[in-house]
Amino acid sequence: MAIRLPVLLLLAAFMTDTACSHRRRPASLSEPPADVTLQVTNHNFLDVTVFVLYDGQRMRMGLATGSSTQSFTIPGRLVAQSHDIMLLGDPIGSSERVRTQLFTVHPGQRIEWTLETDLRQSSVGVY
Repeated sequence: MAIRLPVLLLLAAFMTDTACSHRRRPASLSEPPADVTLQVTNHNFLDVTVFVLYDGQRMRMGLATGSSTQSFTIPGRLVAQSHDIMLLGDPIGSSERVRTQLFTVHPGQRIEWTLETDLRQSSVGVY
């Protein structure tokens, strides 16, 4: 029994040392993709709920208040895979909706979406 105790202590010290060591991941895996900034300028008098459509899913970004400019953050992981998204605007108090064409965006870029009084004349740009 006296011989086993030093062996067990040595084994415990080794296991503690190995459990506490950290391996570094490659830089490409450790940093998440950069977020995308979505700036919505709403010239319409109605508040518009803004959604991002991607991979058959819909994510609510927030509310673009009438006659104002709002900024939203789209997580970089959302656009890192397919890069193709659409924007959807759902005005509160109206049955009309506005949707952009499918467009490509990469992590770190900025999207500017201008909602006009006539929502059919709205425009989007990627920078």
